[in-house]
Amino acid sequence: MTDATDQGIPPPTDTALLVETDYEIGQDNVEGSVGPFGFDIHNPVFLISGVSIVAFVFYTLALPEQSGALFTWLFDSVTKGFDWFFLGSANIFVLFCLFLIVTPWGSVRLGGAAATPDYTYLGWFAMLFAAGMGIGLMFYGVSEPMSHFSTAMGGAAVDEAGLRTDWSPLAGAADNQAEAMRLGMAATIFHWGLHPWAIYAIVALALALFTYNKGLPLTIRSAFYPLLGDRVWGWPGHIIDTLAVFATLFGLATSLGFGATQANAGLNELFGIPTGPTTEVILISVITAVALVSVVRGLDGGVKVLSELNMGLAFLLLFFVLLVGPTLALLAIFWDSLVAYVQYLPALSNPIGREDVNFSQGWTSFYWAWWISWSPFVGMFIARVSRGRTVREFVTCVLLIPSLVCVLWMSVFGGTAILQVANDGYTAAQDADLPLQLFKMLDQLPLAQITSFIGIVLVIVFFVTSSDSGSLVIDTITAGGKIDAPVAQRVFWCIFEGAVAIVLLLSVGGLKSLQSMVISTGLPFTLVLLVMCYAIFKGLVSERRGTG
Repeated sequence: MTDATDQGIPPPTDTALLVETDYEIGQDNVEGSVGPFGFDIHNPVFLISGVSIVAFVFYTLALPEQSGALFTWLFDSVTKGFDWFFLGSANIFVLFCLFLIVTPWGSVRLGGAAATPDYTYLGWFAMLFAAGMGIGLMFYGVSEPMSHFSTAMGGAAVDEAGLRTDWSPLAGAADNQAEAMRLGMAATIFHWGLHPWAIYAIVALALALFTYNKGLPLTIRSAFYPLLGDRVWGWPGHIIDTLAVFATLFGLATSLGFGATQANAGLNELFGIPTGPTTEVILISVITAVALVSVVRGLDGGVKVLSELNMGLAFLLLFFVLLVGPTLALLAIFWDSLVAYVQYLPALSNPIGREDVNFSQGWTSFYWAWWISWSPFVGMFIARVSRGRTVREFVTCVLLIPSLVCVLWMSVFGGTAILQVANDGYTAAQDADLPLQLFKMLDQLPLAQITSFIGIVLVIVFFVTSSDSGSLVIDTITAGGKIDAPVAQRVFWCIFEGAVAIVLLLSVGGLKSLQSMVISTGLPFTLVLLVMCYAIFKGLVSERRGTG
């Protein structure tokens, strides 16, 4: 029987339900040192992942034209050929989460019937919020609502073959600005609401259930023990964990690339620093170096301190924009957007027969692949802080709390930018490139220089905490579930996260290359999540219902 306490995790309170296996955490690891640097790695997973990533970096640097063409082909092929698969799978994840809430298995307690929560509701909600905040909200907080609003106002357009060429969601044309705003906000919330958080909830619940209740290692493969038995410690498990590493690394690299372009745009706006690949490479390199310092300092001295700083700054910026902007109108947008989201949800989530192919493929397919690629990273974080909760309260809160925070963020930032167009005729944010739209929106508010600088700081610190936390998750997976592996291994993954972001930005496709790799790694990992739903069900059936 494996022992999760080796990872610093409290043992299950009901030992009768532990999985009986002879596997010991780290039994297949290779330990040693290279000079002053020690290593403790799960050989098949680390070797395959590490060599593949190093080879990928050198290939992309050596053949930028060829790799750029390949990435473009991948993006077009996967989004156009598998958009139905991404949309249909995400719907299954939402329905499965709702199923768990209303069934008797919702009363199963994570950690066993006698387990108690490690954190208060307030502390737990704050950490769920922290998991939902990231570079994505900074990058898309203004640009996505504005994009959908603008395309809805532009109306539908078709080519000679009768195919839609516009990027507007659903039918296309909106009758007026108010309806265009409702449609734009509904489409944005669709990408940041229940569906992505259901994806995270699936992975987090699987990790929590099989670690806290079954006593298995904190790795993705553990969720498949009910289906594979002890074979999960062999090559089937190696493949699952390797896919998780690829998905997490490319998902992080995409976020880091977005963060670099936005920080570059903000620095250009404030200080005239040139934009372009050279500056972005320097930014990624410098910020990765800062992330390395955070890695060396450890969780408490590094990422925890930076996360608390980011939380404070994010709330400060959010409430500043809400208070100095059209407060009542923004609050009205918040509630109206939620209603519009419910109204348009069935059409937006429809996986087949879509006319708005640019929107469903270029936006939704990419988003679902991106969320799926982040799911091992965010899922492991949520699992680590959710011991003692019942399945019902876990799923309910993971779906609703971060979703509402994302809706509020998009309503305040996106709503402010849209109202600047609709009420004031100010179109600078609407006309700007995506990375610059946040700063153009802030230009119209008081203390624009200060708030724009805070925005840049937020992007940079999100960059650092994402890189540090992501390095920890990848290292945990490639160390066979150990969370106390040598720091040098986290340093390795931190460096190569930055390297992958750099080489993808330098390739011919730029940001499109980043999106291509997320789509490509998200596709096979979607299959992992679908099977994981069945594994969760089997795991819950074997549990005694707690008193939740």
